[in-house]
Amino acid sequence: MLDPSKSVDRYLEGRTAAVTGGLSGQGLAIAAELARRGANICAGSMLDVHAGSAGDAAEYPDREALAEVRESLRRHGVLVRACHLDVRRQELVDRFVEEARAMTGSVDILINAAGTTAEQGVCGHGDELWNRIIDTNLTGAFRMARACLPDMMEKRWGRIINIGSTAASVGWKDNPAYCASKAGLLGLTRCIALEGASRGVSCVMVSPTWVETGLMRRNVEQVAARSESGRGADELTAEIVAQNPQGRLIKPHEIASLCAYLCRDEAFGITAEDIQVSGGAMW
Repeated sequence: MLDPSKSVDRYLEGRTAAVTGGLSGQGLAIAAELARRGANICAGSMLDVHAGSAGDAAEYPDREALAEVRESLRRHGVLVRACHLDVRRQELVDRFVEEARAMTGSVDILINAAGTTAEQGVCGHGDELWNRIIDTNLTGAFRMARACLPDMMEKRWGRIINIGSTAASVGWKDNPAYCASKAGLLGLTRCIALEGASRGVSCVMVSPTWVETGLMRRNVEQVAARSESGRGADELTAEIVAQNPQGRLIKPHEIASLCAYLCRDEAFGITAEDIQVSGGAMW
């Protein structure tokens, strides 16, 4: 995470950002960078779900994370709200957006970073797990955009950034629901961008390859558990790193810095795009 003590251009002063998946991983890194740039933050994630109990690889913080996130973000001198959010439930989406709107009267920036995946092939993939991934990664982003877009168009200023994946354009064995959800998210991104274009709203998908987060770690652990080679998670991670042309994993703060730039006034022309952050890798 970047040093909050350094003098920075607070070009988002007075703006309010709603960040789903904002209590951990990429979402938290993005929330911190937007706060550093002056934005008020409403961050939400699913809480108190036992890791692995849902069959997916999502990062589920506990309620202690709420206080920690509030404290860390408030150091940037902005208004902060943090709460439980399940983007699969419309009533919680509505409540979350109202929490964000209550800070300054409108939601100016939406970051759809809530997401999950699971290591499961097409054969034997149950409907419940499929629906959970699609509903979180794709339909959840749609619900959030539907709730926030009217404010932005009325105000004639808005930024919607969907956290996608290189998986939107590259298939990956044993990840059909994840790949399908991210491909669908790209289509949704472009539709939102067209709808908001004449009213000051841009919409972009930021698509990283493997990012060093808890979600990635659990996904790799699932791969290792299904592998017949006997390789552990650390060995598989090393292979992923070796396959990347830059020989590394993408860091959350890289995604955060890009998202913050896309919220600048002069970035309005960047819309309907799928911006790859891959280090040259195809996945």
